[in-house]
Amino acid sequence: MTPVTDVWTWPARVGILLGSGLFLALLVPILVVQVRRYGAVNLVRLLGAAALAVYGTALLAYTLLPLPSGDLAAWCAEHGYTGAQLRPLQILDDVRERTAGVPLTAAVRDVSVLQGVLNVVLFVPWGVLVRRYLGWGLLATSLSALAASVLVETVQYTGILGIIPCSYRLADVDDLLTNTLGGVLGALVAPWVLRWMPRARALAQERGRPRPVTVWRRWLGMLVDAVALGVAVVVLTTVWGVAGYVLTGRVPADTWLLWAGTSALAWVLVFVLPLAAGAGESLGQRVVWLAPTAADGGRLTASARLRRGLSGGALWGLLQVLGDAADMLDAGGLGWARGLGSLLALVVVVAVPLTADRGGLSGRVTPYRLVDARSLEPHR
Repeated sequence: MTPVTDVWTWPARVGILLGSGLFLALLVPILVVQVRRYGAVNLVRLLGAAALAVYGTALLAYTLLPLPSGDLAAWCAEHGYTGAQLRPLQILDDVRERTAGVPLTAAVRDVSVLQGVLNVVLFVPWGVLVRRYLGWGLLATSLSALAASVLVETVQYTGILGIIPCSYRLADVDDLLTNTLGGVLGALVAPWVLRWMPRARALAQERGRPRPVTVWRRWLGMLVDAVALGVAVVVLTTVWGVAGYVLTGRVPADTWLLWAGTSALAWVLVFVLPLAAGAGESLGQRVVWLAPTAADGGRLTASARLRRGLSGGALWGLLQVLGDAADMLDAGGLGWARGLGSLLALVVVVAVPLTADRGGLSGRVTPYRLVDARSLEPHR
């Protein structure tokens, strides 16, 4: 592999690696948005979201990396640019000069030719994804490609808005033209290239249609509950720290009282309040359109809701809080909580596919039916 080829291919590898990681990190929010917007998870559009994450990361790698390192002042003195290339279509003159008298087979492999072609090709996926996946019109998609290219060139010219004390890449008006051309071409072919991609608007029209209660739907609800607890703890701790700094001028100490208060409040917000409100569905179940009902179709009684909580998410959340407390206080007497919580989580997850109605462990402890909330009148 030649050095030039490696320069053009390593950003693709970076995009695949980091883009896949980004997609996995955002998987739960993406699934939640799909379920709430479309009424169910759509695997084809989920694949589109993965492609969007990989492409976006690769685009950043191609246009902004590698970054200068070490002594930035010395690097800028040796490699930095002092201006921008502002003459439109200068690339054509460069190609003519470099390929004059050169056979066609050699000319098409010239760096200036390949660079121009790459700049066009780089933004073709932008046009395809923005128009067909995001559902934008041809004009809006084309303008978005232009805006993205302007942003990239600005970041390059300003050294990432001043972080690097020079233009570490040449800002080139021809890049704007070729990138925008690529976006326009992508937008034009998008209806054919992604003909198989379901339209978000069409899927959203089916949002209110009840679906069967499936294993994957139940598991997604559980995952949302678990993630929500962790997010709530982080958010509440951050809010407490910011409020303390604003009021006192210093960050509050990381004390047992701070941890206990934020963790307990997070547990109440994520598990206790949803259990007491509405039909008694958990936050995750509410997200995936599930609701528990009594055998006669009515609402669950207070005792039934309590039994549901003690055989599912609410008890698991409490055990997680106690387990974290044991770690923080080095309290061996509470060491059993985390292990019991892990065991409960395993039992709850495994019990779902083993029950015909997908009610799981709580469905065996409490006589209730788990139904699609959209099948209830009125919707809860």
